[in-house]
Order: sequence, then structure tokens, then C-alpha cells
Amino acid sequence: MSDLAEQRRFEDRVARRVQEARSDLIPRLFARDVTLFQAEGGGTKEVADRLGWLDLPTTMAPRLREVLDFVAEVRAAGFRRVLLLGMGGSSLAPDVFGRLLGCGPGALGLTVLDTTDPGAILAAEAAGDLGSTFFLVSSKSGGTVEPNALAAYFLERTRGNGAQFAAITDPGSSLAALAAARGFRRAFLNPPDIGGRYSALSLFGLVPAALVGVDVAGLLAGARRVREECAESDGMPAQRAARLAAFLATGVDEGRDKLTLLMPPETEPFGAWIEQLVAESTGKHGTGVLPVVGEPVRDPAAYGSDRVFVALASAGDAGAALQRTLSLLSKAGHPVLSLPFDPATDLGGAFLEWEIATALTGVWLRLNPFDQPNVAESKANTDAVLARFARGEAPPAEGMAADRGALAARLTAWRRALRPGDYVALLAYLAPNPAHDALLGRLRAAIGDATGAAVTIGYGPRFLHSTGQLHKGGPASGAFLQVETTDARDAAVPGAGYTFGRLKLAQALGDLAALEGRKRNVVRVRLAEGDLPVLEAALADALGAA
Repeated sequence: MSDLAEQRRFEDRVARRVQEARSDLIPRLFARDVTLFQAEGGGTKEVADRLGWLDLPTTMAPRLREVLDFVAEVRAAGFRRVLLLGMGGSSLAPDVFGRLLGCGPGALGLTVLDTTDPGAILAAEAAGDLGSTFFLVSSKSGGTVEPNALAAYFLERTRGNGAQFAAITDPGSSLAALAAARGFRRAFLNPPDIGGRYSALSLFGLVPAALVGVDVAGLLAGARRVREECAESDGMPAQRAARLAAFLATGVDEGRDKLTLLMPPETEPFGAWIEQLVAESTGKHGTGVLPVVGEPVRDPAAYGSDRVFVALASAGDAGAALQRTLSLLSKAGHPVLSLPFDPATDLGGAFLEWEIATALTGVWLRLNPFDQPNVAESKANTDAVLARFARGEAPPAEGMAADRGALAARLTAWRRALRPGDYVALLAYLAPNPAHDALLGRLRAAIGDATGAAVTIGYGPRFLHSTGQLHKGGPASGAFLQVETTDARDAAVPGAGYTFGRLKLAQALGDLAALEGRKRNVVRVRLAEGDLPVLEAALADALGAA
């Protein structure tokens, strides 16, 4: 913002919206008034069927005895670790619990497996004794390809021992039927009126949280306090949720649609959960809020006028440092918002506050925050690619590039097509591991420093159930660098007729087709694992040439 008058205008608009939210929108939301969401093309029935999350702090309390008895049973049976097989909303909240609050007394170790990369799957299998591993298959619909493929694989690896498995799903789903047919130890049936990304406080979150030692009763109690105050549109939780929503919606109206989250690295798993919630809920009909998580902090003058900044931190050195950063950003004219966040005490309430704020943002953006109309497209494209493979069609050679000069030329053209206000998304069909994290971090820093653009990182296929909706349904302002590697090792998906490596490749090609079909600025790079340094060098050449 160029001057103080513009900052005041932004704040005045936020303040008016906060008042509207507290006096009208929040009460109507808790009254389940579906007319709040006058989305393009209607959709009020889907809204009515997706508001159960508002009551989870109270409706889940009676289910805790069932959950805790199950945890005691699993521990008594001698299991020492849990592999959660899920995707999107069924995997991100458990990852938050495991990485921020896990490892309590008697806790089981948790690994969230939300990938089709065969190397990552084989590494997870080898990381512990399969006999003492418990498998939690988590899928609302029961028809999601990734958890189904993973469940088939590990059922085969455990010789069909259903006592090592439990399911979390909706009543009547194909996963519920599988659990009954294969003798799973338990099938937890979640209330069906809850969308996946709003399910953190449901059984999808509470069961894995309890397994890793989280005080789930305390978690719900914290969320219940927030719910009570928000339902009365009173107190600080209602004020925070209303202000956050007003801040995000006003940012979109002002061309500031990049939500840059500032938080200590140790709490960034919560940022990944926010990323899915906000991006998949708002990124449709040509609009949306792009969350930017984990991006290195730049000099305030290096940011464009397309950003708003939200800091989440508790008291202490990290929180004080973030507040100093916010002060510098504000002085440079950027809208800033500070929210308290201490995972040990605030997590349950924070889930609910962000869900309320995201729903309210949808009201002001005039969209349905509970659907995901563009996610199915990449799934259909994936199925089509797998069908072509099944007919004997070879994978396309396009994208393979180990020659630095040729790759640099392609990346230079991609870089030159980048426009002011565009964001860059690194779409990594790689095994999620520290080495790849470091590589992607270097690529992000190089692109951000050279272009000033917001840069996001997503591992495929995980991001297809998160930011993938915004990539296709949101503003046409993304520039996409899709990075894949060939697989040194592969593993068959039992009964499917293809391997995990082929599934991952089909998912990459399916999403590429969806992006190209929308004429997005996208370049695909497929390399052998050992050739990834060529990509880094070629990108440096391209950024220098452009």
C-alpha cells in the first residue's frame, strides 16, 4: 500500500466486515442458514450436508470412551507404531497431532503415508517391524485411490491380518464394507455431514490423536469453549475468527490474494493443514486465497502488493521475532495480522476458529467453501492415463531432460512468461524426505529472490487434495514447475494391474493435462533421481538469463 490513507481504508473495510460477521453472519452460520452461501450454480444442498463440523466439540465427546478403549486395546496387543494410510483432510490433521503434540506416555509412533511414491512406501515399510505395526485406513468416501492402494498393499504384506487394521470412514462406504469383509479390528463410522478438510475434530482426527498420546478430552474442551463463545458471537474467539475472515476477503478484493503465514518452523505442520483448508475451500470460480507456508522471510520492500501476512506464534523468542517482522512489514505498507498460537493449549480452538473464518471468507467471496469442483478432473485424467497404460501405450518421453542447456532453455521460456502478481507452485512428484525438502527449499529461494513472486511447494499427489483445487479453479495467476523422478524401486498395487510408480506418473500426467487445458504457464521436468542437481543448475541459468 502506497500511503497511510490506503492502509486506513483497508482497515476500515476490515472493521466493517468484522461488525457484519459478529452481528449477522456468525449467528446465521451457527443457525445453519444455508442461504449464506449463494455460490455460483447454487449448491445449498451440499452446504446443508456439510455443516456438522460446527457441533463437533460437543457431538464427539460421547465418542471418546469408544476411542480410548480402542487405543488401550491396540497398545495391549503389542503394537508400537501406526501407519496412517490417508490423503488430504484425513491425513493432514493427524500429521499435525503427531508432529506437534504426540509422544505422550504410552504413545505409539505415527507415520502418515499420503503418497504414491514407491520409494517412500517401501521406506515406511522398512522403518519398523510389520508385526508390531498397526494400520489406520482413513477415507471419508472410501473410494479415494491412494488410501485404497496403500491398504491393498499392506493387507498383502501382512497376509491379510485384519486385526492389524482399523478404518475411519463414512457409514455405508466401500471402505466400511472392506473392513467388515477383511475382519478389521475396528471400523469407526464418522458423522457423514462433515467434509474432509473440516474433520480435524472428528474421528478422523481424534482416533490418530489418541493413539499418539494427545489429551483428546482436553483438545475438545478447548474447542468447546471457542464454540460456545462463537455461537454467541461474543468474546475473543469470535473476534479473531471474524477479523481473520474479513482480513482475507478484503485482501482478495484489494488484489492481495496471497496469504503469507509467518510461524516458527516447528509449528509449520499446522500451516500445511491451514493451506488445504483455505486453498481448497476458496480456490474456485476464478477467485481464491493462496496460502504460502514456510517461505523464507524477505526484506519488506521485496514483496509485491499481492500479499497479506498472518503471524501465528506464542510468547517467547520466536513470537517476539515474528512481531518485529510484522512491524517492519506494516511500516512498509503491507496488511498484517497477529494471532496467538500455542499448540499445547490452543490447538483444538485454533482448528475451529480457522474453519469458521474460512467459511465466512466464502460468504464474502460468494462461493461454496464446502465443495471442490475441480479436484475430480485430475482424478478422471489419472484414470484415463492408467487406461492408456493398460492398453500398452508407453509413457510420453516429453519432460525427460538431463541436458542442462536444453532444460535451461525451457525454464527460461517459462520464467519469461511469469507476470507481475503471479505465484509459482513447485509440484514435486518425489518421495517426501529431508533431501528433497532441502532441494525444493533451494529452488523456492532462488525463484523468489529472482522474481519476487510468492512460491509454494507441494508434494504430489498430496497437493492434488489441497492446493490443486485452487491451481485449477482459482485465479489464472499460477506458474507451475512440475518435477518428477523415475523410480529406482517400484511396487505393485495388488489387484490393480499397475504399480505405484505408474500410478504416480499417471497422477502427474493427469494434473498436467488439467493445467494445460486451462492454458496455465506450466513446464514438466522428469529426471532420474541422480540428475536432480541438473535441474537446480539449469534453473539458476534460466533465472540469470531471464
